[in-house]
Amino acid sequence: MKYPCLIFSLLISTVLVSNFDLIYADSEPVFITYSEKMESILFDGKWSFFSEWKESSLTEVGELLKIRTAHYDDFIYVFVDVLNDKSLDKGSDRAVVCLDSKNNKSIISDSNDFCFIATLDREIGFTLQGGSDFGSKNNFKKIPNHENFIAIGTTSDQNDRYLKIPHPSYEFKIPTDLINRNNEYGFYIQTFDANSGKILDWPQNISTESLNGIPSPSVWGEMISLDKSLPEFPLPMFILAVLLLTMIIVSRKLNYGRLRINTQ
Repeated sequence: MKYPCLIFSLLISTVLVSNFDLIYADSEPVFITYSEKMESILFDGKWSFFSEWKESSLTEVGELLKIRTAHYDDFIYVFVDVLNDKSLDKGSDRAVVCLDSKNNKSIISDSNDFCFIATLDREIGFTLQGGSDFGSKNNFKKIPNHENFIAIGTTSDQNDRYLKIPHPSYEFKIPTDLINRNNEYGFYIQTFDANSGKILDWPQNISTESLNGIPSPSVWGEMISLDKSLPEFPLPMFILAVLLLTMIIVSRKLNYGRLRINTQ
């Protein structure tokens, strides 16, 4: 019975991890977690109520940038909170979320690399895919948005968990149908402040050739599903599967024991 006990221990660890904020240093991977609370997200581009993004992983770039990530159902959810930008340049400030579905660290972007862009005070974002022949655009090209994709930016204020002074923030809902399900992705975040002309990113201090540039996927960081549930396997189904597996193992052992007794 040691194997069911091991499975049960892993299950308990998964449950405990998924119910706490996860905070990691800038150089560490982003550990995305499973959260059913993502169903209640109000996609208005900001932290709308106290508990909205609370049950998600937290990655910080000092006190300048807070990044929340979670996955649920057929989507990856990302919240980008830009705390150092007070100028609010509507239509110009932006956030970019990039994912490499194979995390193959290619020097030149390929068709597995996607970037999603949200602009301040705009309700519709857009999608870029690597593999283009146009090097001037870092080999990314604009493609039609997935029908369930959301990227929206607006001004966070009094309900924001980190800063009550108005500042830009961005919400993303990225369909796994587009980027494919994996337990590990290449991951990059970029924010642009139009007033100062400065870029803030994760991982930090990655140089780009221009303000519109996206760095090579070879230097992106990593996003890892800590509970290994991307590809997703919802918790109730996981518990049921563990119970069924345990019953099968016990049943087979009992039947084997009876067979040995009957043949002696």
